Amino acid sequence: MRDSRTFILYVLVAIAGAGGARAQVQTSAAPDAVAVTVYRAPDRGAEQKIDLGWLGGYALVTETRTITIPAGRAVIRFEGVASGILPESAIVTGLPAGVREKNLDGELLSAASLYSRGYARPVTLRRTREGKTVEERAVIRSGPEGSAIVETARGIEVLNCGPTEDAISYDGVPAGLSARPTLSVETESPQGGTATVTLSYLAWGFDWQANYVATLQEGGAAADLFAWVTLASTDMTSFADAQTMVVAGKVNRTTRRTSNPYESPDHFEFRCYIKDRIVAADAAGFAPAPPAPPPPPAPMMAAEAIVVTGSRMRRVEQEDLGDLKAYRVPEPTTVAARSQKQVALMGKDAVPVSIVYESKVYTPAVEPPLILVRALNKADKGLGLPLPAGPVALFERQGQRALLIGESSTDDKAVGEEVEVKFPVAANVTVEARDVRKKGRVRTAELIVRNANPFAIRYEADFNLNGEVKASARLVAKNGRKLWAVTVPANGSATLNYREIAPR
Repeated sequence: MRDSRTFILYVLVAIAGAGGARAQVQTSAAPDAVAVTVYRAPDRGAEQKIDLGWLGGYALVTETRTITIPAGRAVIRFEGVASGILPESAIVTGLPAGVREKNLDGELLSAASLYSRGYARPVTLRRTREGKTVEERAVIRSGPEGSAIVETARGIEVLNCGPTEDAISYDGVPAGLSARPTLSVETESPQGGTATVTLSYLAWGFDWQANYVATLQEGGAAADLFAWVTLASTDMTSFADAQTMVVAGKVNRTTRRTSNPYESPDHFEFRCYIKDRIVAADAAGFAPAPPAPPPPPAPMMAAEAIVVTGSRMRRVEQEDLGDLKAYRVPEPTTVAARSQKQVALMGKDAVPVSIVYESKVYTPAVEPPLILVRALNKADKGLGLPLPAGPVALFERQGQRALLIGESSTDDKAVGEEVEVKFPVAANVTVEARDVRKKGRVRTAELIVRNANPFAIRYEADFNLNGEVKASARLVAKNGRKLWAVTVPANGSATLNYREIAPR
């Protein structure tokens, strides 16, 4: 009997000890300073625009926070982290005794999560009719999807299926719901105090690209080039006055985007699904209300705002990052939630360019010609800086106006490389391929290019052929293929006769 009482005593002591060892909770509401480095979506080509509905890039977020650490076991809650945080990537430095464990805390506080957590619990109904509001107690008897069903003193009811406008007032916020995305870490310190810690983590839901605007000067021998850095975020957290950088090039990542607990649809409304909306009048003789209008369609884009910043801000500064290139915004900028922002990347006036018309030849066919704008990425040629991949809009100056010619894109270009941007808008230049004769392995053909412009043009035919090519004019080698380059006079034409000898 004594052993039994001793065992019970041990249990009570253990329970008391466990209660005494319960971890204290400290909350850091916001960072003191934050830095955001945005990496471009690795699988998005230069010709593809940013998909605002699904940003495939990511960001490295580094926050500095001043926190109070209690003695003993404690849970430190970092509120306001990115909603797309990858908690497994989070690193906390500066804690006196390190980190025991870390967690991405619960669901986000919302109308749907409150209703879901309130299942089978008492709430207060606020019912308004003709400007008068009454309150009564009820118990939630359904989930957040479909009709909202509650039980009142009169029995089971469906909200917003009668003449009143219904709302729910909750007695409190259930445990586990957070008003903002929160990362918590558990620590144990021999003594309390204040510490400045650094929290770093990766987060999905970001992307960036360079956007170029090239304006041809009269004569087409030079162009004014301006570029923007476009930042995009579909994250629900804003990072105010952040030290911001973007990284060009493709960074190898072995993991792809994972599920974001804060990105699940949170559309919640009281909907009435009673057949034919037959609702029994209550004791006061209320008649059924007319059907509510359908809700407005959801926006197609996840980003809700576009901000352009360039007039006051200095242009971004290029830095080396291993084999990659990083571009730092020299002044703090806000990476706002669900938005786009543009900051100036570069501006170069009177960059020497050449305009070439080019088509590929596949005997006996030829592609329609494209306009090629070429420049050499060297300092003595007006450029001489790394050019990140991105879309290019080409304009031509006509008097006081600049008119759009076409849109294209460019890949990442290093210093010293040739920059070549193609625009499929060559309406005044046509090319015709004629099959003259074919005998055995030898095909004889001619290529005719016609120029309807009132000025001479430079034309290049790129022979994409497997066999040997012999022509009536000199062909040069480029990229392993034969190239015919010719100047076509204004309102004139040029002809090339050639033979293709197929391989045995």
